[in-house]
Amino acid sequence: MIESNKWLQQELKKIQSWETDQSDLWFWEKLGRLPFKLIDKVTPSFIQNKLGSILDELGQYIQTGGNYLSPASSLSSYYPEDSIHTIEEASVLPIEKMDKAVEKLTKMRKKVATVQGASTGIGGLFTISIDIPILLGLQLKTLQDIALCYGYDPQDKKERIFIVKCLQFVSADIVGKQAILKQLSGIDNNQNTKREVLSEIQGWREVVFSYRDQFGWKKLFQMVPIAGFIFGAFTNRSAVNDIAEAGMMLYRKRRITERLSKDILDGTNKV
Repeated sequence: MIESNKWLQQELKKIQSWETDQSDLWFWEKLGRLPFKLIDKVTPSFIQNKLGSILDELGQYIQTGGNYLSPASSLSSYYPEDSIHTIEEASVLPIEKMDKAVEKLTKMRKKVATVQGASTGIGGLFTISIDIPILLGLQLKTLQDIALCYGYDPQDKKERIFIVKCLQFVSADIVGKQAILKQLSGIDNNQNTKREVLSEIQGWREVVFSYRDQFGWKKLFQMVPIAGFIFGAFTNRSAVNDIAEAGMMLYRKRRITERLSKDILDGTNKV
């Protein structure tokens, strides 16, 4: 074992504590949803259509990966000192080294998101429709590269489903998050976890609401050019940071759980 069983148990508890924190819902979050009922009425139809196309894009991504697939060859840039070139080599690295690679990746993508959000924020209403697919692509690419850093193959359809679930998790409410965590907990051992269909529907509803909220606020603030510039940068940076945090935690949990299971299995075989 690369890490001790005790260390893995401690790190798993930290992740479980993070999962518990995700279930908190503040009153202000509920109250903050109200202004967007008005935004629905004033948002132009072409933006509404662009938001609706997100689900189609995600469906295509699950099936084929589309244009988002990250090559395993990019691993060498995340582990330059270890000469890592394959997913198999990355999967046996110490978890702390994986964490550092993901932290480096997150910092880089947050910078990209900040610049991209600021640039599209300048154009106001006309550039919002461009901003939506670019941000979605950046989030998907970030999650795929996190998968690579932890030794998982994003070209595997199972991993693409896992990645979309991570995207869904960030935007879901309490019920949706609990349902997603339950599904993801059995993804590696092929458990036939009972699907909570209504909770999943609510989860997807939250994904669309999240994108609508983000770009609805952008639209309002873009009436003042400088505000659109600043808020666009902040919103996109925050969105990438949230998705990177969730991706790191959920993939980290998988790797820790797998190593603990292997440790238990090895101990049983020795007995």
